[in-house]
Amino acid sequence: MNPAEFKENAQGAMVPISKIKSVDLLRDDVVNELLSKAKDMHQLLAHFKDDALDSVRAFVEISAERYGANLGGKKGNITLRSFDGKARVALAIADRIVFDERLQVAKALIDECITRWSEGGNDNIRVLVNDAFQVDRQGNINTARILGLRRLDIKDAKWHEAMRAISDSVTTASTKEYIRFYVTDNDGQEQQVSLDLAAV
Repeated sequence: MNPAEFKENAQGAMVPISKIKSVDLLRDDVVNELLSKAKDMHQLLAHFKDDALDSVRAFVEISAERYGANLGGKKGNITLRSFDGKARVALAIADRIVFDERLQVAKALIDECITRWSEGGNDNIRVLVNDAFQVDRQGNINTARILGLRRLDIKDAKWHEAMRAISDSVTTASTKEYIRFYVTDNDGQEQQVSLDLAAV
């Protein structure tokens, strides 16, 4: 069998090209050609991001050396502006927060509080708390909602214990760097230079 005379279909079967409709072959060509270009563009963007991050870090190091400062450890968010103030590069560092098993301890303590407070039947607060602990379709919990519970000014020893359990359960799973570019237009409005295909 000459592989050049066959194409694999979605079920994994090898189909003779002579038996495939011309429109299906043309569609296949268009998809694969565009995908190849998209992969090349992805690689270009990945290299550009690495170069941009390296350039910002190198400048920060040079700037620090000029003042005799030693910047150790993880760098924070950085903004660089052009001399005329019309261009800006912003480097942001974001931590991905996850919770360990102590979050379940916190939930149990909160449930105890709600049961004690809601004698008589008002379950509105239970609905609010349960909503904070809901997971999305990927099974991820909403970090902001959980951490937002700590801002509630509730004077109850068990509640404070639950909030301490939430704080103790927080760990940083990963850190990601983002770099964004901005330019001021003719109307004096700052616009982001989008590198997102959907926003172009």
